Amino acid sequence: MRITLTSVFVSDQDEALRFYTETLGFVKKHDVPVGEFKWLTVVSPDDPDGTELLLEPNDNPVSQAYQKGIFDQGIPAASFGVTDIGAECEKLKSLGVAFTMDPTELANVTVAVFDDTCGNLIQIVQT
Repeated sequence: MRITLTSVFVSDQDEALRFYTETLGFVKKHDVPVGEFKWLTVVSPDDPDGTELLLEPNDNPVSQAYQKGIFDQGIPAASFGVTDIGAECEKLKSLGVAFTMDPTELANVTVAVFDDTCGNLIQIVQT
């Protein structure tokens, strides 16, 4: 068994696609109309057949409450691995990304957290 798909709720799928592709560097994998929304996924350009991230619309009041709740408590909705967290943070900051936590060493990993502009905090991790 392996993880093939995971998701984050987003307030606007088009804005999320722009942020996750143009800013974070992911690649669009699927963009399939489903009623008023889309089955919209992105993948790492380094692993195009790997785990997909579904940019899930938060049109449901339950998903909105969940998304707001974890955001307000400072809990990241997802975690992505990077090889050089310092360089990644500098690159993202130069693109206007707002960090809520600069690179911080915790045990044997370094983490940083940023706002994805779509209602989520995202953590990046260097092991």
